Amino acid sequence: MQEPTGRPVKRLPKASMQARVAGELREMIISGELPPRSSLSEMALSETFGISRTPIREALKQLQTEGLVEIRPRVGTFVAVPSHRDVAELFQMKELLEGAAARLLALRGRVPETERLQAVMAEADEATRAGDTDRYARLVHEFHELIVVGADNGKLEAHYRTLMNQLAYARLVRVTLAQPGRIHESDHEHHQVLDLIRAKDGNGAERMMREHVRRSHQALLAGWDAEEDIKTPGTPAQAPDSTH
Repeated sequence: MQEPTGRPVKRLPKASMQARVAGELREMIISGELPPRSSLSEMALSETFGISRTPIREALKQLQTEGLVEIRPRVGTFVAVPSHRDVAELFQMKELLEGAAARLLALRGRVPETERLQAVMAEADEATRAGDTDRYARLVHEFHELIVVGADNGKLEAHYRTLMNQLAYARLVRVTLAQPGRIHESDHEHHQVLDLIRAKDGNGAERMMREHVRRSHQALLAGWDAEEDIKTPGTPAQAPDSTH
């Protein structure tokens, strides 16, 4: 089929539409725009994206494989709520991957990522002093991203990105930073990691990064406990449960 101009019409392949929808939904889940337990209607999404339900269905299956969506036959499709065990296992993997990344970056010496890390820490210090949690949360993401990219290991980076999608970490980090004093502790821990990276102490950088991830997980658990304490009777908890 051709347009009046004689140029061929380029139709978007079904696979490309599926990837686009999966990407959009993934970002909405990770950012928290679609919170846990949100219902995902194929019909509504089809209208939203202006495409048929087939690529929508395939995109939802892809997100189910990634652990972001739960499909319940004859019930519906929902944004997944990972169990405490799921999150604990994901944090264990996060600790291993980020620890290894910090060590690899330290062994590379002075590279563009280490220079940018220093600038990020200066901005993070300002956000900490101002008590600007939203800004600090964005800088946390950039700090960890730079370390993983700076490790210069494509396989590690690929596994890390899959892991972070499953954690929907942008949503979780705000829970950790809401804990009293955690933003200051996190900033201090980041400085310790960066100091060891700049000193080319690979083993020390890995050890400190792993400790930092463990402390973040502990702060997350404390945040969930606090949410449970203030939850009003009959109101579903928003924190992950252990029923899935």
